[in-house]
Amino acid sequence: MQVEQHQQPTDSGSAELTISFETPELMIATLGPNDELLRILTGAYPDVQFRPNGSSLSLVGNPVQVRKAQRVCEEARALAQRGSRMSAETIEQIIKMLSAGNPDAPTDVLGLKILSGRGRSIRPKTVNQKSYVDAIEDSTITFGIGPAGTGKTFLAMAMAVAALQDKQVNRIILTRPAVEAGEKLGFLPGSLTEKIDPYLRPLYDALHDMVDPDSIPRLLEAGTIEVAPLAYMRGRTLNDAFVILDEAQNTTGEQMKMFLTRLGFGSKMVITGDITQVDLPGNTTSGLRMASEVLEGIEDIAIRRLDAGDVVRHRLIADIVSAYDRWDESRRKDHQRPRRNK
Repeated sequence: MQVEQHQQPTDSGSAELTISFETPELMIATLGPNDELLRILTGAYPDVQFRPNGSSLSLVGNPVQVRKAQRVCEEARALAQRGSRMSAETIEQIIKMLSAGNPDAPTDVLGLKILSGRGRSIRPKTVNQKSYVDAIEDSTITFGIGPAGTGKTFLAMAMAVAALQDKQVNRIILTRPAVEAGEKLGFLPGSLTEKIDPYLRPLYDALHDMVDPDSIPRLLEAGTIEVAPLAYMRGRTLNDAFVILDEAQNTTGEQMKMFLTRLGFGSKMVITGDITQVDLPGNTTSGLRMASEVLEGIEDIAIRRLDAGDVVRHRLIADIVSAYDRWDESRRKDHQRPRRNK
């Protein structure tokens, strides 16, 4: 039983609070070896002193910051109790969620395990990611729209592998449009397999993070997992399958409609893409943009949008995405500003 000991603010205006842990091992799991995660907390709450002692942690300092730091520590402790591996990234995400005042508790978001494989657990790391995962669970068709690094494809792949392992589906089908950056397959050298491999490689990479690499050739040969260009979907009905269309911003409206109408009984579809990164020629309208408008509000179709705050790759990626968004907005305003005649 954890016991929280609260003390009234001292005459100097500071407050002291002690958080107790059931065991020293739980405290280490929460704060990390050598209390390395305390450095993150100290940086976030500079007016609080953190004093570990045995199986307790004392917080002394500014009363408001002490209370905020207490919430972070309690959420981290709860996650550690559930078996989550604590890291600097996890602590930073807890701080970010609590600062934003999200109604979802960090424990509920970060503690949701989608898949365990290859020595680690795959979990959503932001509120929007959890909403996206919940939508995939609850809906037949889910659109995940957002910039690079927000986990759209990776989380969809994890949900697909989990569904296959739970025998909810019989196979996984991964597909992408095979025309990107103005290149057409016919002009590329090599066999068909060699031509399409560069387009599908990111899907293989994600798959290798979740499935034993030695079993992947067997699963591919048996058709349990299929990785193919979007053109291969034409004329098929995909029953009892978890189907993922990646880079969907590079589909035309006709291609998107063709893909969506491949849906069979007992299947789920997840469509992912970034409508700000369209590589279609000329003024071709993105099938992803069109579908997100046409299908809005249809029952059993979920549309989830992620943003730079959901980027979970290197922390610089979120800054890069935000910087480009500001630059685009500035350019847009410049174009809209009326010009004076000289």
